[in-house]
Amino acid sequence: MAPAPHELVGALEERFRTLETEFAKAYWDSQIDASPETEERRTKLELELRRVKGDPDVLQDVQTALDQELHDPVVHRQLELLRLSLLENQMTEESRTEIVELSSAVESDFASFRPVVGGKALSDNDIDDILETSNDPDLRRAAWEASKEIGGLVADRVRELTRARNQAAHDAGFADYFRMSLELQEMSEDWLFDALGEIETLTEEPFARWKSELDRSLGARFDTTAIYPWHYADPFFQTVPREAKVSLDEELKGADARELARATFAGWGIDLSQVLERSDLYPRERKCQSAFCMDVDRSADVRILANVVPGERWVEVMLHESGHAAYDVMISPQLPYFLRAAAHTFVTEAIALLSGRLLRDPSWLVDLAGVERAHADGIASRLRRSNAAQSLMFARWVLVMTHFERYLYSDPEGDLDAQWWSLVERFQLVTPPPGRSAPDWAAKIHVSAAPVYYHNYLLGEVLASQLTAVIETQCGGLVGVPAAGEMLIERVFRPGSLLRWDSLIEEALGAPLSPKAFVAGLAL
Repeated sequence: MAPAPHELVGALEERFRTLETEFAKAYWDSQIDASPETEERRTKLELELRRVKGDPDVLQDVQTALDQELHDPVVHRQLELLRLSLLENQMTEESRTEIVELSSAVESDFASFRPVVGGKALSDNDIDDILETSNDPDLRRAAWEASKEIGGLVADRVRELTRARNQAAHDAGFADYFRMSLELQEMSEDWLFDALGEIETLTEEPFARWKSELDRSLGARFDTTAIYPWHYADPFFQTVPREAKVSLDEELKGADARELARATFAGWGIDLSQVLERSDLYPRERKCQSAFCMDVDRSADVRILANVVPGERWVEVMLHESGHAAYDVMISPQLPYFLRAAAHTFVTEAIALLSGRLLRDPSWLVDLAGVERAHADGIASRLRRSNAAQSLMFARWVLVMTHFERYLYSDPEGDLDAQWWSLVERFQLVTPPPGRSAPDWAAKIHVSAAPVYYHNYLLGEVLASQLTAVIETQCGGLVGVPAAGEMLIERVFRPGSLLRWDSLIEEALGAPLSPKAFVAGLAL
């Protein structure tokens, strides 16, 4: 006899909770110290977790429970989320092992890779510094090309990983892994690409105009009419170059990014001191060079990994990751384990992006960073323009990533190198390097390590703008305003994933997700 729905949920929580926590700790260890030992433990636990969740009998039990007439919405929602998580793991043991081992090996390569320029091994921070500041075109090109070498190192395995993911999706009844992933994210492909298409249309003209101005200024800086990818400020043209933004490096040169993050969220009544104590925030060898926030146990163990160095970039990153952390720590502890998570990936991204944008808010600069009011007011219009430029160019970058991933999973045997540059040229208006033939697409870690994820950043940008507009109207401001923190906590954070993302947004904001506020903020 099948167990009662609430009994089934309780039994599965007991079965999954410890294993999920052990895996999260092993994943964390593999990112702060990339070694064969940490990779082996992480891989072993991930395989075990996926194997347990891949039990077809458990999926059948969950589906049977869902097919009953359920009067408890909390139990029903847990079963819905369990069904999605279990469905994702329905695959053969061979496929499961292949996917986990390939993804772990590729991530380990990214964590340990250091490109060499002029005989010197460089970090990602070093590459970014060259592309942000150097006026030497030859050095810039060498740094850009070196940053792409990781793509050649992992590309074949990323294709293998794509094939393996597709096979698992086919076995589960989906056309490919891309489409399966969207359904498991409770999002339809048609809805997503309608939304992306609207944003593409609305950003096309302002982006082309802004990009033309930028290229003219870069041409003057480098005394050339031929602008190539290494002339921009980062390897993927996803951040605003110094020609088009207000640099805050001088204002923040002595800033403590950790303390600024703590104080910012304290102003909203959110204590992140324990999160920051558990975090790993500074660069060293064998450590992942990116940044992320991890909720280890859905109780109190939330951590941030970062690689903080002086300057505005890592202050913004710390604000961003602290936004994720604030969401995690403020989810109601009264919710059942399976509901103690963000309503959707893009909803937590919205909070992180809203938080990161504070860096260029004059009120934040004055109240938190200690910048003189007269100076902050004097650069306010340029800061607003910098924010608009960043959102505009990032929207176009996300279009590249999302369209590329759809192509990747629809035809992993295709000419991915050419398709990548075709999309970069179409959406970012970046001229491909003459004669270049290399798997530059594989140099973006998200393609392998965070598949079918990038659209969540853009949807997060849209929601962040909508949230900000509502908060400013209803609370009178954002920075250091307790009512703003209360609104975020009560309407967005505490419900966890009790509601679907679309229902949560309507209840929190009184309207469905809309690009109106985001597009209004793009005026340059």
